[in-house]
Amino acid sequence: MMRPLVFALLYFFSYSLLAQEEKPLNPALVAAKWHAAWIACPDAPQRDEGVYRFRREITLPAKPEHFWVHVSADNRFLLHVNGQYAGEGPARGDLFHWRFETLDLAPLLHSGKNVIAATVWNFGTRAPVAQMSNRTGFLLQGDTAAEEIANTDGSWLVRQDTGRGLAATNHVKGYYAAGPPERVDGRLTIWSWDAEQVPDADQWHHAIVIGRAATREAQDADNNWELVQDPLPPMEHRLVDAGKPVRVDGLDAVPEFPAQPLKVPAHTHVVLLLDNGVLETAYPELTMSGGRDAEVRLTYAEALYDEHGQKGNRNEIAGRHIEGMDDTFMSDGGEHRSYQPLWWRTWRYLQIEVTTKDEPLRLDNLRGWFNAYPFEEKASIEADIPDLKKLWETGWRTARLCAHETYMDAPYWEQLQYVGDTRIQALISYAMTGDSRLARQAITNIEASLVPEGLTQSRYPSRLPQFIPTFSLLWVDMLHDYWMYVDDEALVREVLPHTRGVMDWYASHLRPDGLMGRVRWWEFADWTSGYPDGVPPQEADGGSAFLTLQFIEALHDAAEMERHFGSQERAAAYQAMIEKSTDALNRLCWDARYGVYADTPAKNSYSQQANVLAVWQNVAPRALQKKVLERVLASREGQGVQIEGSTVPPMSAMSYYFRFYLARALEAADLADRYLEELAPWRQMLQLGLSTWAEQPEPTRSDCHAWSASPNYDLLTVVAGIHPASPGFKTVRMEPHLGRLTHLDAAMPHEGGEIHVEYELNGRQWSAHVALPAGMTGDLVWKGTRYPLHGGAQVLQLP
Repeated sequence: MMRPLVFALLYFFSYSLLAQEEKPLNPALVAAKWHAAWIACPDAPQRDEGVYRFRREITLPAKPEHFWVHVSADNRFLLHVNGQYAGEGPARGDLFHWRFETLDLAPLLHSGKNVIAATVWNFGTRAPVAQMSNRTGFLLQGDTAAEEIANTDGSWLVRQDTGRGLAATNHVKGYYAAGPPERVDGRLTIWSWDAEQVPDADQWHHAIVIGRAATREAQDADNNWELVQDPLPPMEHRLVDAGKPVRVDGLDAVPEFPAQPLKVPAHTHVVLLLDNGVLETAYPELTMSGGRDAEVRLTYAEALYDEHGQKGNRNEIAGRHIEGMDDTFMSDGGEHRSYQPLWWRTWRYLQIEVTTKDEPLRLDNLRGWFNAYPFEEKASIEADIPDLKKLWETGWRTARLCAHETYMDAPYWEQLQYVGDTRIQALISYAMTGDSRLARQAITNIEASLVPEGLTQSRYPSRLPQFIPTFSLLWVDMLHDYWMYVDDEALVREVLPHTRGVMDWYASHLRPDGLMGRVRWWEFADWTSGYPDGVPPQEADGGSAFLTLQFIEALHDAAEMERHFGSQERAAAYQAMIEKSTDALNRLCWDARYGVYADTPAKNSYSQQANVLAVWQNVAPRALQKKVLERVLASREGQGVQIEGSTVPPMSAMSYYFRFYLARALEAADLADRYLEELAPWRQMLQLGLSTWAEQPEPTRSDCHAWSASPNYDLLTVVAGIHPASPGFKTVRMEPHLGRLTHLDAAMPHEGGEIHVEYELNGRQWSAHVALPAGMTGDLVWKGTRYPLHGGAQVLQLP
């Protein structure tokens, strides 16, 4: 077994080499018949849980310059070459879009004999909800004839690893949809699966062929995997700390582990709690020696809980306990054995519970291998905004931990790509990184979830169908967002026709009066007390102001795309529906007594959400928009308030999620100078010790939810004022809302370089230093006046 430090260096070195170059799929290979086969372990269950080790030896006359291979598995694979990490995958998709990864193995190969080995696993019915599956299988196809010596076929050897499996019980309380708890029995697991020589060669058998490998284009598959190349880069892998010890039971003093090895005597029970300081998504790696038959349990948690099951201040430890996802490792007594689960975990707090038997156990080390999409932070902002650095860093960490091979709502709890969350996450990605690849993946994955009714599923990939029709509307909006930020008209042109089923489905549910009728499934809008289970109030036949308004938003976006790419007739029909529904909302839901919109024509309930949308979508007449939004900002949940001598009724309050839409409404109503005052909920989370933004106000299930990271986007767009002014971000509109600030310096990445602006107040005179990519034009809007901008640097004096 390779020593941990050596393994770490090789792991990092090999990953760095492999990450240096990305190769597109050989076009000739896409349509050609592949010669590799899907293989499996003989006499093993096809769909039940199991872990399998595959290996093949190849002999090379010399070290190749490149050795490209295409690799896939069901559910997943971990590939090693000559004992070193080479790659993993495949990225999740459905059977009609089954991903394969393209890897260059050359940096890990040498002349002579080489060992290519893979761990393949299937978690069966306990797999994450995001994991779709056919049956257990493994595939490796060489890119050209030179690499086909490595193709999977019946000559590969395989063995089931009976020492690896799933724990019998999942201790997570609440809705959980992510990876299951694992159990590794070191006494039974195959430690030498990737070594040059295996001591138990007679236990390995020839793999069985279960089908031909085929891409979707080739159309010659005899199985359910229709292969497409994963367009994403490899996920980021780097060493990170697992945490520092803060509490121990069973020892006289808190040890220095993992900075120093920890010796646990025989017949001893020790419980050690580590605090990582911030939330992390990583593969934990525990290295230990001796202590045969000892059991070590790792428990991962976002926060500790008090005796009432509440989280409270995340920094507090006294009187609190850990509960949640855990993995169990059984020691075989070997030296420097490294134990890891097959799927990454999420934690701030990590508890190590050790129970030794007849031999003492030494815990040599514990560290993590960080795992997330390799976003690079390219945006920046500096200003005299209280807590700006903490707000920015916390939002960025939240966005990063919720982005892997798909966007995901919560890295601890679900790891599912919901459209409502993903729309906001994609906008953060455009503005902070300029990297649109994960967003493109999301758009096409959600597109693949379309059902005959015309709707998308609410989350995808997912082996459990779920429908939130409002999220189908947000998918249309998400495509429009992509069109504005990314110069990729080909994708918009390809996907736009599929949005028509969504729009037609909703149009068929409009009432004759123009309000939305009752629709099926889960009509989620926001988590708030006035919306039971997240659903806005409706009457027997519908009439929801919120659902009508969300349809209007999608109509606006769809009409604009249709006018540019598609059907002028559709665009006109969408515009007619906008006008009819707008008229209905103003006739039936406007309540002149209070100067706000009611949730339904019955006018017996009111919500901030519906009024925010009414302002943003220009349903509220321009002259009333400020007054409506001022009432929203003054309103309180559960009680009415007085403003300017009139009553504002009790309103259902917005969650963190819906405050993204509040920011858009503030801009629409010329009230965006008040945006910075609306950051109080995020400052309250900082006071509670959160290192990522929570799903909803306390008590919250999830401590990391990217739909709450919208302030990072808003600071760049609402406050610094940087917006795309035309599709593909070919032109820019800068309209800052600085409130009481006297200085702001912000930068946003752009395909042509960087958009940079610095605003400075000297006495009563503002100046704007603007730098745009070469050839870019636009406007700076200041107090209603437009100032033209051009490529390069320029200075504007503003009144």
